[in-house]
Amino acid sequence: MAATLAEIAQALGARAEGDLSISVTGASEPSTAGADQIALAMSEKYASGLAQGKARAALLWEGADWTAYGLEAAVFVARPRLAMAGLSKAFDAGPEIAPGVHPMAVIDPTAEIGAGAAIGPFVVIGRGVKIGVNARIASHVSIAEGSTIGDNALILQGVRICHHVSIGDDFIANPGAVIGGDGFSFVTPEESGVEEIRKTLGQRDEIREQHWTRIHSLGTVEIAENVEIGANATVDRGTIRATRIGRGTKIDNLVHIGHNVEVGEDCLLCGQVGVAGSSRIGDRVVLAGQVGVSDNIFVGDDVIAGGGTKIFTNAPKGRVLLGSPAMKMETHVEAQKNIRRLGRLFAQVAELRETVTKLGQKG
Repeated sequence: MAATLAEIAQALGARAEGDLSISVTGASEPSTAGADQIALAMSEKYASGLAQGKARAALLWEGADWTAYGLEAAVFVARPRLAMAGLSKAFDAGPEIAPGVHPMAVIDPTAEIGAGAAIGPFVVIGRGVKIGVNARIASHVSIAEGSTIGDNALILQGVRICHHVSIGDDFIANPGAVIGGDGFSFVTPEESGVEEIRKTLGQRDEIREQHWTRIHSLGTVEIAENVEIGANATVDRGTIRATRIGRGTKIDNLVHIGHNVEVGEDCLLCGQVGVAGSSRIGDRVVLAGQVGVSDNIFVGDDVIAGGGTKIFTNAPKGRVLLGSPAMKMETHVEAQKNIRRLGRLFAQVAELRETVTKLGQKG
């Protein structure tokens, strides 16, 4: 896929100078860029690599003197990562999925497949499924009965979409994602040890034999428009009501969303996040890697939780959290400083005790 610098600048809404008829087929780091690639030197600290590469043109920061680097043209960007989003989209051809339905796909005759769909080999689509227009479904995907998927979906290898799941337009599912598996819900005939310690906060009167009985998942999963699910992520169906993912939310690899969870709009859930059952996540929430959210709590709008944070209680909107248990980031940072001072503090206390003891002996 080739594009001229003029086309790239127009796509990015960016200013450009030099020979804008130069055509490039891809992008590269400055030191390894070929003559047919645009070099990505959007900060001055990367500019030194331009002399090592062979790029004729580069994406540069505003104010850069492109002629000083021996370039023939340049495109200037004010926000590098946003420019990367536009540039990467321009050069991403996506996975190769042949138009039409592959002869080795199995599609129930009652399924409705939208115009322009591309469905790869070993795909299985069940009874009453509805697939929107221009859907692209890679090999070994299964979509169970009664599910609905909107327009322009991209569903990659090995994704499992279980029965009666509802998904909006512009959906992306990366390899191995599972949407709509049963929730992890079990109960004991008598009060379980878990229920007891929830009440007593750790005290157990008696440890006794217990057996788990399955609570079946009668709910579903509802995913709004423009949602992306990462590789091997899982979204469990609800027990009675639906598990819901809001518009524009992005979910990373290996994230687990438990049954009955509601995730708001434009959230970012990074790798290995776990959200336990029946919790609610507000809009624009960012949960960094390995954040854990306890069950039946609420995380307010615009909360940001740093990596490894464990949220056990409701989090007010706009709060920035860190640590386990979660606390205000500035409080956590101060607490960590105090922990590092403990050794010196203990030594000072021991010294004071020795001094007091000696004064007592003299008295």
